[in-house]
Amino acid sequence: MSGPLAGYRIIDCSQIVSGPMAATMLADQGAEVIKVESPGGDPVRALGPRKGDLSSMFIAVNRGKQGLCLDLKHPDGLAILEKLIATADVLIENFRPGVLERLGLGWERLKAINPRLVYCSITGFGPDGPYQNVRVYDPVIQAVSGIAASQVDKEGTPGLVRHLVADKVTALTAAQAITAALLRRERGGAGAQGEKVEVAMLDAAIAFNWPDGMYNYSFLDDAPERWPEYGAQMRLWKAADGQVAIGALQDAEFVALTRSLGRDDLADDPRFRSPAGRIKYQREWAPQVSAEIARRTRAELMAGFVAHGAVGGPVVQLPDVPEDEQVRHNRICIEVAHDAATGRVRQARAPARFGSPLPPPGPAPHLGEHGRQLLAALGMDDAAIAEAVDKGAVRL
Repeated sequence: MSGPLAGYRIIDCSQIVSGPMAATMLADQGAEVIKVESPGGDPVRALGPRKGDLSSMFIAVNRGKQGLCLDLKHPDGLAILEKLIATADVLIENFRPGVLERLGLGWERLKAINPRLVYCSITGFGPDGPYQNVRVYDPVIQAVSGIAASQVDKEGTPGLVRHLVADKVTALTAAQAITAALLRRERGGAGAQGEKVEVAMLDAAIAFNWPDGMYNYSFLDDAPERWPEYGAQMRLWKAADGQVAIGALQDAEFVALTRSLGRDDLADDPRFRSPAGRIKYQREWAPQVSAEIARRTRAELMAGFVAHGAVGGPVVQLPDVPEDEQVRHNRICIEVAHDAATGRVRQARAPARFGSPLPPPGPAPHLGEHGRQLLAALGMDDAAIAEAVDKGAVRL
């Protein structure tokens, strides 16, 4: 049993979430991924609940990788990385702009080492420009991209999405772009060259936010009347024992919703038979729908939604997500066995399903865990490995 990317080797020099998560998606699909870390390790190793040097967040975005610890400021450490790159299909990094060049591994050097290499560089704001030298984390990109401005409270004050949405959508973008670059290389045959792929978190976040968050700012010529901001129409509805989410974008969905609540009168009201009408007369129908929802438990509401094909779902508290009946049915949550000290770790499986099942994901590596075997595979004997360790170029 092997994944669709079996046979590809990826060198992952990235840290935090955006790059590591992209590499993990490719590892889940069968690629061999070698995570190269500095002696200090990826900062995410220490973020959140952890056992030893493995935090739950680190495991989620680094599972299935081999671990190698190199000091790239040491010439011997850099030389080892160059040898690895020569054997690889893909290199991923998310250093600040210019860092790899200052190490002597700019794109021209990488092409000379491995002409078929696909090199993915992930940055915050891009490789150049007025914000080039600013350090970036997810909230900064949410702020600049307009995502924060889409999350306004009742007073109109912007807020943050309370998870790493910019990091994760960048990871998705990078993983897809890397796969596309590999596909183009393969179509070019044995003599085809690799290429440099650049993914800025800002670019990925704005593209992600555009369809709904920016729909009032798209028409440039003779712009039609603006609609209420899409996000302002989104809310949760109080049920008798919690909350639910509902939707009624299409006319048939509004009919299904109101009939699931026993309100055929609302379904038949001509004022509510179009999206524009439902927005215009929201103060007429919404309180009535709210009152019907409040009288029912989430289970009763779901039974009605299922029976009538309405749009809806219960708000599930975080500890209960793995036990939700649809989550269990989809077998989303899996267990990944680590070493005795770490034990079993619950994860979300790779979301895409292929015709042949993907191989089960492996554990995340301890810092430098696979260094000795990886260096031996590069032709270094025990004496050479010991010398590299003594010099501080390698940590085992």
